[in-house]
Amino acid sequence: MTSSTEATTRDWEGLTIPAPGTYLLDAAHKRVGFVARHMMVSKVRGEFADATATITVTDDPLESAVTATIQAASINTAQADRDAHLRSPEFLDAEQFPTLEFRSTGVKSRSGNEFVLAGDLTIKGVTRPVELEVEFEGVGRSPFGQDIFGFSASTEIDREDFGLTWNVALETGGVLVGRKVKIEIEGEAVRQG
Repeated sequence: MTSSTEATTRDWEGLTIPAPGTYLLDAAHKRVGFVARHMMVSKVRGEFADATATITVTDDPLESAVTATIQAASINTAQADRDAHLRSPEFLDAEQFPTLEFRSTGVKSRSGNEFVLAGDLTIKGVTRPVELEVEFEGVGRSPFGQDIFGFSASTEIDREDFGLTWNVALETGGVLVGRKVKIEIEGEAVRQG
C-alpha cells in the first residue's frame, strides 16, 4: 500500500501512468490464454491457470522491465485428454520443463496507449525473441487501497520454433494442429510496498 502523500500516478506523453515501483500480476485478475488452429477448420482456445509476473516500472517508462513465469502443467483447454497430451513430452513436456519463462529486453512506444514489449520467451528449454503488442488499459486504486494498472498483450509464435513439432497429417490435406499459436494476455498489476 502506498502512503497518501506519495504520488501513485504521473503524466507521460498524454497518458496517466503508474508511479515507479514494483508491481505483481494479480492472480485473481489475469488471463494467460492461447489460440491454435485445429484440423485446419476451427480454433482451440486454452489458458494457463498458474502464471506470475513482476513488472518493474522505472522513472523512464520505456526502461521498465517484465519477468513472467507460467506453470506448464496448469494448461487448460477444458478437455482433460487434450490437456494431458499437451503436458506430455510430445508437446510441453511439463515434467522435464515445468515452466515457460518470459524476460523483457525492451519497451517501445507505438502511439497513445499502445506499446511493443520485446523479450525472450522460453518454452521447453528453447529461447526465442518475441514482440508483444501491449495496450495499456489505465491506472486506478482498488476498494482495498491498492494501486493497480491494467493491460492486455498479444503475440503470435510458431510453435515449431520452440520444438513443439508433434502433428498428424490429415487425409483431406493439411495437419491436425496449426503451427501458429496466438498468445493473449490480460491482467491487472498491483503495486508492492
